[in-house]
Amino acid sequence: MKTIRRLIHREALFAVTFVTAGFLALFFFFDLVDELRWVGRTGADGYQLSHALLFVVLSIPSHLYELLPITVLIGTIFVMARLAQSSEFTIMRTSGMGPWRALRTLLTLGGFFVLLTFAIGDYVAPWTDRAAQLVKVRYLGSLTTGATGAWLKERQDDHSYAVNVRALTPDGGMLGVRIFEFDAKGRLASQTRAASGQFGADGAWELETVQRSRFEQRGSDEARVEHLVAPTLQWPTRISADMVAASLLKPDRMATIDLFQYIRHLDANGQSAQRYEIEFWRKVFYPLSCLVMVVLALPFAYLHFRSGGIAGYVFGGVMAGISFFLLNNVFGYAGNLQNWSPWLTAAAPGLIYSVLSLAAFGWLVLRR
Repeated sequence: MKTIRRLIHREALFAVTFVTAGFLALFFFFDLVDELRWVGRTGADGYQLSHALLFVVLSIPSHLYELLPITVLIGTIFVMARLAQSSEFTIMRTSGMGPWRALRTLLTLGGFFVLLTFAIGDYVAPWTDRAAQLVKVRYLGSLTTGATGAWLKERQDDHSYAVNVRALTPDGGMLGVRIFEFDAKGRLASQTRAASGQFGADGAWELETVQRSRFEQRGSDEARVEHLVAPTLQWPTRISADMVAASLLKPDRMATIDLFQYIRHLDANGQSAQRYEIEFWRKVFYPLSCLVMVVLALPFAYLHFRSGGIAGYVFGGVMAGISFFLLNNVFGYAGNLQNWSPWLTAAAPGLIYSVLSLAAFGWLVLRR
Protein backbone atom coordinates (compact mmCIF):
# COMPACT_ATOMS: atom_id res chain seq x y z
CA MET A 1 0.00 0.00 0.00
CA LYS A 2 2.95 2.30 0.61
CA THR A 3 3.99 1.80 -3.03
CA ILE A 4 0.52 2.79 -4.24
CA ARG A 5 0.55 5.86 -2.02
CA ARG A 6 3.93 6.93 -3.36
CA LEU A 7 2.73 6.41 -6.93
CA ILE A 8 -0.33 8.63 -6.43
CA HIS A 9 1.68 11.30 -4.61
CA ARG A 10 4.41 11.34 -7.24
CA GLU A 11 2.00 11.55 -10.15
CA ALA A 12 -0.07 14.25 -8.44
CA LEU A 13 2.99 16.34 -7.55
CA PHE A 14 4.21 16.18 -11.14
CA ALA A 15 0.79 17.10 -12.54
CA VAL A 16 0.25 19.98 -10.10
CA THR A 17 3.75 21.31 -10.84
CA PHE A 18 3.11 21.14 -14.58
CA VAL A 19 -0.27 22.90 -14.34
CA THR A 20 1.12 25.54 -11.97
CA ALA A 21 4.05 26.24 -14.29
CA GLY A 22 1.63 26.71 -17.19
CA PHE A 23 -0.55 29.17 -15.29
CA LEU A 24 2.47 31.09 -13.98
CA ALA A 25 3.88 31.38 -17.50
CA LEU A 26 0.55 32.83 -18.61
CA PHE A 27 0.49 35.35 -15.74
CA PHE A 28 4.14 36.21 -16.42
CA PHE A 29 3.30 37.09 -20.02
CA PHE A 30 0.26 39.20 -19.11
CA ASP A 31 2.10 41.02 -16.31
CA LEU A 32 5.06 41.76 -18.57
CA VAL A 33 2.79 43.18 -21.27
CA ASP A 34 1.11 45.35 -18.64
CA GLU A 35 4.46 46.60 -17.29
CA LEU A 36 5.77 47.55 -20.72
CA ARG A 37 3.61 50.70 -20.64
CA TRP A 38 5.85 52.11 -17.87
CA VAL A 39 9.15 51.37 -19.61
CA GLY A 40 11.01 54.51 -20.70
CA ARG A 41 8.56 56.98 -19.13
CA THR A 42 11.12 58.39 -16.71
CA GLY A 43 14.03 58.66 -19.15
CA ALA A 44 17.08 56.56 -19.92
CA ASP A 45 18.02 56.23 -16.23
CA GLY A 46 14.49 55.38 -15.10
CA TYR A 47 12.24 52.35 -15.42
CA GLN A 48 13.69 50.04 -18.08
CA LEU A 49 12.85 46.58 -19.46
CA SER A 50 15.19 44.87 -16.97
CA HIS A 51 13.33 46.54 -14.10
CA ALA A 52 9.98 45.44 -15.56
CA LEU A 53 11.27 41.86 -15.80
CA LEU A 54 12.48 42.00 -12.20
CA PHE A 55 9.12 43.36 -11.03
CA VAL A 56 7.23 40.59 -12.84
CA VAL A 57 9.52 37.88 -11.46
CA LEU A 58 9.08 39.20 -7.91
CA SER A 59 5.29 39.09 -8.43
CA ILE A 60 5.33 35.35 -9.19
CA PRO A 61 5.06 34.16 -5.52
CA SER A 62 1.87 36.20 -5.06
CA HIS A 63 0.33 34.53 -8.12
CA LEU A 64 1.56 31.15 -6.90
CA TYR A 65 -0.20 31.66 -3.58
CA GLU A 66 -3.48 32.50 -5.32
CA LEU A 67 -3.21 29.66 -7.86
CA LEU A 68 -2.15 26.72 -5.68
CA PRO A 69 -5.64 25.53 -4.57
CA ILE A 70 -6.87 25.75 -8.18
CA THR A 71 -3.87 23.94 -9.66
CA VAL A 72 -4.06 21.29 -6.92
CA LEU A 73 -7.64 20.59 -7.98
CA ILE A 74 -6.85 20.47 -11.71
CA GLY A 75 -3.69 18.39 -11.27
CA THR A 76 -5.32 15.89 -8.90
CA ILE A 77 -8.37 15.50 -11.16
CA PHE A 78 -6.08 14.81 -14.13
CA VAL A 79 -4.13 12.15 -12.22
CA MET A 80 -7.19 10.39 -10.79
CA ALA A 81 -8.94 10.41 -14.17
CA ARG A 82 -5.85 9.09 -15.97
CA LEU A 83 -5.39 6.30 -13.43
CA ALA A 84 -9.03 5.35 -13.86
CA GLN A 85 -8.88 5.48 -17.66
CA SER A 86 -5.86 3.15 -17.77
CA SER A 87 -7.58 0.81 -15.24
CA GLU A 88 -4.72 1.34 -12.78
CA PHE A 89 -7.13 2.71 -10.20
CA THR A 90 -9.31 -0.37 -10.64
CA ILE A 91 -6.29 -2.55 -9.87
CA MET A 92 -5.57 -0.43 -6.79
CA ARG A 93 -9.14 -0.94 -5.60
CA THR A 94 -8.89 -4.72 -6.01
CA SER A 95 -5.56 -4.59 -4.12
CA GLY A 96 -7.29 -3.24 -1.03
CA MET A 97 -7.51 0.52 -1.58
CA GLY A 98 -11.00 1.32 -0.41
CA PRO A 99 -12.63 4.76 -0.55
CA TRP A 100 -11.50 5.78 2.94
CA ARG A 101 -7.90 4.73 2.31
CA ALA A 102 -7.92 6.63 -0.99
CA LEU A 103 -9.32 9.64 0.84
CA ARG A 104 -6.56 9.48 3.49
CA THR A 105 -3.95 9.22 0.73
CA LEU A 106 -5.23 12.37 -0.95
CA LEU A 107 -5.64 14.23 2.37
CA THR A 108 -1.97 13.55 3.13
CA LEU A 109 -1.10 15.08 -0.22
CA GLY A 110 -3.44 17.99 0.48
CA GLY A 111 -1.76 18.56 3.87
CA PHE A 112 1.57 19.06 2.09
CA PHE A 113 0.02 21.68 -0.20
CA VAL A 114 -1.63 23.38 2.81
CA LEU A 115 1.80 23.88 4.41
CA LEU A 116 3.30 24.99 1.09
CA THR A 117 0.51 27.51 0.48
CA PHE A 118 0.80 28.89 4.00
CA ALA A 119 4.59 29.27 3.74
CA ILE A 120 4.39 31.04 0.39
CA GLY A 121 1.52 33.31 1.41
CA ASP A 122 2.90 34.22 4.83
CA TYR A 123 6.64 34.44 4.25
CA VAL A 124 7.69 34.43 0.58
CA ALA A 125 4.93 36.44 -1.13
CA PRO A 126 4.85 39.42 1.32
CA TRP A 127 8.63 39.84 1.10
CA THR A 128 8.81 39.58 -2.71
CA ASP A 129 5.79 41.85 -3.15
CA ARG A 130 7.39 44.58 -1.05
CA ALA A 131 10.63 44.13 -2.96
CA ALA A 132 8.68 44.49 -6.23
CA GLN A 133 7.01 47.68 -4.98
CA LEU A 134 10.42 49.09 -3.99
CA VAL A 135 11.70 48.46 -7.53
CA LYS A 136 8.84 50.54 -8.92
CA VAL A 137 9.25 53.23 -6.28
CA ARG A 138 12.97 53.53 -6.98
CA TYR A 139 12.63 54.03 -10.71
CA LEU A 140 9.13 55.46 -11.14
CA GLY A 141 8.72 57.67 -8.09
CA SER A 142 6.75 57.44 -4.85
CA LEU A 143 4.47 54.70 -3.52
CA THR A 144 0.94 55.92 -2.88
CA THR A 145 -2.66 54.74 -2.98
CA GLY A 146 -5.81 56.62 -3.92
CA ALA A 147 -5.91 60.40 -4.22
CA THR A 148 -4.76 61.31 -0.70
CA GLY A 149 -2.48 58.43 0.36
CA ALA A 150 -2.62 56.67 3.73
CA TRP A 151 -4.77 57.73 6.68
CA LEU A 152 -4.01 56.53 10.21
CA LYS A 153 -5.27 57.34 13.69
CA GLU A 154 -3.60 57.30 17.11
CA ARG A 155 -4.51 58.15 20.70
CA GLN A 156 -2.05 59.82 23.08
CA ASP A 157 -3.45 60.36 26.59
CA ASP A 158 -6.78 62.20 26.12
CA HIS A 159 -5.89 63.56 22.69
CA SER A 160 -6.36 61.81 19.36
CA TYR A 161 -4.48 62.30 16.10
CA ALA A 162 -5.50 61.80 12.48
CA VAL A 163 -2.39 61.33 10.34
CA ASN A 164 -2.17 61.49 6.56
CA VAL A 165 0.91 60.39 4.58
CA ARG A 166 0.55 61.11 0.88
CA ALA A 167 3.34 58.80 -0.33
CA LEU A 168 6.49 56.87 0.59
CA THR A 169 9.82 57.64 -1.07
CA PRO A 170 12.33 55.07 -2.43
CA ASP A 171 14.61 55.57 0.62
CA GLY A 172 11.80 54.81 3.08
CA GLY A 173 10.87 58.42 3.84
CA MET A 174 7.48 60.16 3.70
CA LEU A 175 6.04 62.87 1.49
CA GLY A 176 3.16 65.21 2.24
CA VAL A 177 2.66 64.55 5.96
CA ARG A 178 -0.39 66.08 7.67
CA ILE A 179 -1.20 65.65 11.38
CA PHE A 180 -4.51 66.77 12.89
CA GLU A 181 -4.68 66.85 16.70
CA PHE A 182 -8.02 66.77 18.55
CA ASP A 183 -8.55 67.42 22.26
CA ALA A 184 -10.66 65.40 24.70
CA LYS A 185 -13.83 67.17 23.53
CA GLY A 186 -13.16 66.40 19.87
CA ARG A 187 -12.15 69.95 18.95
CA LEU A 188 -9.26 70.64 16.61
CA ALA A 189 -6.23 71.49 18.77
CA SER A 190 -3.49 71.74 16.16
CA GLN A 191 -2.70 71.13 12.54
CA THR A 192 0.78 70.23 11.30
CA ARG A 193 1.97 70.06 7.71
CA ALA A 194 5.38 68.81 6.60
CA ALA A 195 6.77 68.52 3.11
CA SER A 196 8.65 65.34 4.03
CA GLY A 197 9.64 63.20 6.98
CA GLN A 198 11.68 60.25 8.18
CA PHE A 199 10.98 57.44 10.65
CA GLY A 200 13.27 57.96 13.64
CA ALA A 201 15.06 55.18 15.47
CA ASP A 202 13.44 56.10 18.80
CA GLY A 203 9.88 55.99 17.40
CA ALA A 204 9.57 59.75 16.75
CA TRP A 205 9.04 61.12 13.26
CA GLU A 206 11.59 63.62 11.97
CA LEU A 207 9.49 66.12 10.02
CA GLU A 208 11.05 68.61 7.59
CA THR A 209 9.81 71.97 6.26
CA VAL A 210 7.10 72.20 8.89
CA GLN A 211 4.13 74.54 9.16
CA ARG A 212 2.13 74.19 12.37
CA SER A 213 -1.02 75.94 13.56
CA ARG A 214 -2.08 75.55 17.18
CA PHE A 215 -5.63 76.47 18.28
CA GLU A 216 -6.19 77.52 21.89
CA GLN A 217 -9.79 77.78 23.06
CA ARG A 218 -10.13 80.66 25.56
CA GLY A 219 -13.88 80.78 25.85
CA SER A 220 -17.07 79.58 24.32
CA ASP A 221 -16.66 81.85 21.30
CA GLU A 222 -13.03 82.94 21.48
CA ALA A 223 -9.98 81.10 20.17
CA ARG A 224 -6.33 81.96 19.69
CA VAL A 225 -4.22 80.66 16.80
CA GLU A 226 -0.44 80.28 17.00
CA HIS A 227 1.55 79.70 13.83
CA LEU A 228 4.94 77.99 13.74
CA VAL A 229 7.29 77.60 10.78
CA ALA A 230 10.33 75.41 11.39
CA PRO A 231 12.87 73.56 9.21
CA THR A 232 12.57 70.41 11.35
CA LEU A 233 10.27 69.08 14.05
CA GLN A 234 10.14 65.87 16.08
CA TRP A 235 6.74 64.26 16.60
CA PRO A 236 6.57 61.36 19.11
CA THR A 237 4.31 58.54 17.92
CA ARG A 238 3.82 54.80 18.04
CA ILE A 239 2.95 54.65 14.33
CA SER A 240 5.77 52.67 12.74
CA ALA A 241 7.01 52.48 9.16
CA ASP A 242 5.38 49.03 8.80
CA MET A 243 1.98 50.47 9.74
CA VAL A 244 2.26 53.22 7.14
CA ALA A 245 3.41 50.72 4.52
CA ALA A 246 0.55 48.39 5.49
CA SER A 247 -2.01 51.12 4.86
CA LEU A 248 -0.48 51.78 1.43
CA LEU A 249 -0.14 48.13 0.39
CA LYS A 250 -3.00 45.77 -0.37
CA PRO A 251 -4.04 43.81 2.74
CA ASP A 252 -3.93 40.49 0.86
CA ARG A 253 -0.19 41.04 0.33
CA MET A 254 0.53 41.24 4.07
CA ALA A 255 1.64 38.41 6.36
CA THR A 256 -0.83 37.03 8.89
CA ILE A 257 1.03 38.39 11.92
CA ASP A 258 1.34 41.83 10.28
CA LEU A 259 -2.40 41.86 9.61
CA PHE A 260 -3.12 40.88 13.22
CA GLN A 261 -0.90 43.64 14.62
CA TYR A 262 -2.39 46.23 12.25
CA ILE A 263 -5.93 45.17 13.22
CA ARG A 264 -5.04 45.63 16.90
CA HIS A 265 -3.72 49.11 16.13
CA LEU A 266 -6.92 50.04 14.28
CA ASP A 267 -9.13 48.68 17.07
CA ALA A 268 -7.13 50.51 19.74
CA ASN A 269 -7.65 53.80 17.90
CA GLY A 270 -11.32 53.35 17.09
CA GLN A 271 -10.88 52.76 13.35
CA SER A 272 -12.80 50.31 11.20
CA ALA A 273 -10.82 47.10 10.69
CA GLN A 274 -13.49 45.13 8.78
CA ARG A 275 -11.51 44.93 5.55
CA TYR A 276 -8.33 43.79 7.29
CA GLU A 277 -10.17 41.33 9.53
CA ILE A 278 -11.68 39.64 6.47
CA GLU A 279 -8.23 39.40 4.87
CA PHE A 280 -6.79 38.03 8.13
CA TRP A 281 -9.31 35.20 8.25
CA ARG A 282 -8.87 34.58 4.53
CA LYS A 283 -5.17 34.13 5.22
CA VAL A 284 -6.09 31.56 7.87
CA PHE A 285 -8.63 29.59 5.82
CA TYR A 286 -7.26 29.90 2.27
CA PRO A 287 -4.46 27.28 2.62
CA LEU A 288 -6.99 24.80 4.03
CA SER A 289 -8.88 24.94 0.73
CA CYS A 290 -6.20 22.61 -0.70
CA LEU A 291 -7.72 19.85 1.45
CA VAL A 292 -11.15 20.62 0.04
CA MET A 293 -9.81 20.46 -3.50
CA VAL A 294 -8.25 17.00 -3.18
CA VAL A 295 -11.48 15.65 -1.68
CA LEU A 296 -13.41 17.19 -4.57
CA ALA A 297 -11.06 15.46 -7.04
CA LEU A 298 -11.45 11.93 -5.64
CA PRO A 299 -14.93 11.14 -7.09
CA PHE A 300 -13.59 11.73 -10.61
CA ALA A 301 -11.69 8.44 -10.35
CA TYR A 302 -14.97 6.55 -9.90
CA LEU A 303 -16.73 8.14 -12.88
CA HIS A 304 -14.32 7.24 -15.68
CA PHE A 305 -16.78 4.90 -17.31
CA ARG A 306 -19.43 7.62 -17.54
CA SER A 307 -17.62 10.03 -19.91
CA GLY A 308 -15.45 9.99 -22.95
CA GLY A 309 -12.03 11.28 -21.97
CA ILE A 310 -9.77 13.13 -19.58
CA ALA A 311 -10.37 16.49 -21.29
CA GLY A 312 -13.86 16.68 -19.81
CA TYR A 313 -12.51 16.09 -16.30
CA VAL A 314 -9.82 18.73 -16.69
CA PHE A 315 -12.37 21.22 -18.03
CA GLY A 316 -14.61 20.49 -15.05
CA GLY A 317 -11.66 21.05 -12.72
CA VAL A 318 -10.85 24.37 -14.37
CA MET A 319 -14.47 25.53 -14.03
CA ALA A 320 -14.63 24.42 -10.38
CA GLY A 321 -11.34 26.16 -9.58
CA ILE A 322 -12.38 29.39 -11.29
CA SER A 323 -15.76 29.35 -9.54
CA PHE A 324 -14.02 28.90 -6.16
CA PHE A 325 -11.70 31.82 -6.88
CA LEU A 326 -14.61 34.04 -7.96
CA LEU A 327 -16.75 33.00 -4.98
CA ASN A 328 -13.88 33.76 -2.62
CA ASN A 329 -13.57 37.30 -4.01
CA VAL A 330 -17.32 37.90 -4.12
CA PHE A 331 -17.73 36.94 -0.47
CA GLY A 332 -14.82 39.21 0.47
CA TYR A 333 -16.36 42.26 -1.21
CA ALA A 334 -19.90 41.45 -0.05
CA GLY A 335 -18.77 40.89 3.53
CA ASN A 336 -16.99 44.23 3.57
CA LEU A 337 -20.00 46.07 2.15
CA GLN A 338 -22.63 44.32 4.27
CA ASN A 339 -20.52 44.24 7.45
CA TRP A 340 -20.76 40.46 7.79
CA SER A 341 -18.80 38.51 10.40
CA PRO A 342 -15.18 38.48 9.12
CA TRP A 343 -14.38 34.84 9.96
CA LEU A 344 -17.67 33.57 8.48
CA THR A 345 -17.16 35.67 5.33
CA ALA A 346 -13.68 34.22 4.85
CA ALA A 347 -14.71 30.64 5.68
CA ALA A 348 -17.95 30.56 3.63
CA PRO A 349 -16.43 29.60 0.21
CA GLY A 350 -14.40 26.81 1.78
CA LEU A 351 -17.42 25.55 3.73
CA ILE A 352 -19.59 25.55 0.60
CA TYR A 353 -17.03 23.58 -1.37
CA SER A 354 -16.43 21.25 1.59
CA VAL A 355 -20.13 20.36 1.63
CA LEU A 356 -20.09 19.82 -2.15
CA SER A 357 -16.96 17.66 -2.05
CA LEU A 358 -18.23 15.53 0.86
CA ALA A 359 -21.62 15.16 -0.81
CA ALA A 360 -19.93 14.04 -4.04
CA PHE A 361 -17.71 11.66 -2.09
CA GLY A 362 -20.66 10.18 -0.21
CA TRP A 363 -22.96 9.82 -3.23
CA LEU A 364 -20.57 8.86 -6.03
CA VAL A 365 -17.96 6.90 -4.07
CA LEU A 366 -19.52 5.36 -0.98
CA ARG A 367 -23.02 4.66 -2.32
CA ARG A 368 -21.92 3.51 -5.79
